[in-house]
Amino acid sequence: MTATRVLVLNSGSSSVKYQLLDMRDASRLAVGLVERIGEQTSRLKHTCVTSGDTHERSGPIADHDAALKAVSEELAKDGLGLDSPELAAIGHRVVHGGMFFTEPTVIDEEVLTEIERLIPVAPLHNPANLTGIRTAMALRPDLPQVAVFDTAFHTTMPESAARYAIDTKIADRYRVRRYGFHGTSHAYVSRATAKLLGKAPEDVNVIVLHLGNGASASAVRGGVCVDTSMGLTPLEGLVMGTRSGDLDPAVIFHLQRVGGMSMDEIDTLLNKSSGLFGLCGDNDMREIRRRMDEGDEQARLAFEIYIHRLKKYIGAYYAVLGTVDAVAFTAGVGENADFVRAAAVAGLEGLGLAVDEDRNARRGDEARLISPEGARVAVAVVPTDEEMEIATQTYALVGKAA
Repeated sequence: MTATRVLVLNSGSSSVKYQLLDMRDASRLAVGLVERIGEQTSRLKHTCVTSGDTHERSGPIADHDAALKAVSEELAKDGLGLDSPELAAIGHRVVHGGMFFTEPTVIDEEVLTEIERLIPVAPLHNPANLTGIRTAMALRPDLPQVAVFDTAFHTTMPESAARYAIDTKIADRYRVRRYGFHGTSHAYVSRATAKLLGKAPEDVNVIVLHLGNGASASAVRGGVCVDTSMGLTPLEGLVMGTRSGDLDPAVIFHLQRVGGMSMDEIDTLLNKSSGLFGLCGDNDMREIRRRMDEGDEQARLAFEIYIHRLKKYIGAYYAVLGTVDAVAFTAGVGENADFVRAAAVAGLEGLGLAVDEDRNARRGDEARLISPEGARVAVAVVPTDEEMEIATQTYALVGKAA
């Protein structure tokens, strides 16, 4: 029997998202989420896509080991257990791969050691990713485990885009450079946008706008990333839900020297209490829109700052690429907030950018154009599918040998 299934695991600090896919036809067999791991109120929601049945369980799930064992039990109930000979590999999302990992990689002890070494530049993500990997390896030590890195797609950036203008010896010693994140999303969306235009990825220049609670932009020339907004960490770039994005580095010194804040306090401020939340007390774009409609000026200012930064990156990446075939909106806000998309391109008609009001207002799960007929630059909504991207990369690496 040929093994064609891939289990995709996205392990967070207190959650595990998962999907089981059959790569013969890229179909989903099961999806689920374990959340609030380590609490008394842990919850698992599992859906067997083939039958349409959904199972839920509540109660304490002590750790990631217990969470993955619970996932395995749910899969087994549907005849999709981890012991199935049809399972070819487990693909893991790993946020930070540095410059060492430029493509999907079969995990061994050397790989684990390197992911661990990168914890200082991804302290919120890499430890959780490692925990999920080690737990999965213990459950199926005989099965290929593959790491797919958020940073890998961006390793093609030229040094002129990746380097910061600081002393090169210090930068190299401490690995200080722009790495970028959301790479699996940017890779998937840039290719899906080319397909939407009826072209090959190598024939298309795309600006991808991944807009969720975390947000990033990328400039993709002929299927290759040449610039991206996030940097050494996922803090740089666009205004996000709770993250500041770009700011003068001297703000940190000022807050420490004049404000008397510790580095940990500043870190928390910029990552968890800034962005839209810091500006108006809400990081949910739907709530911000509701407040704007009611005349809330604080919410309106937060929105205007968000859009101002977004437009700056669109313009900057237009200049980087020289010619642009499409601007693609994706992720939670990008896919669902038509008013964000309209505001982001308003006034950019001189660059060939515009949205058709009716097309933009339509909802749907499929990739679609929202620009006017015959527009010089296509504006698109392209739902991202990071799990499919991870599964595709994982199976391409191990599938032939399975």
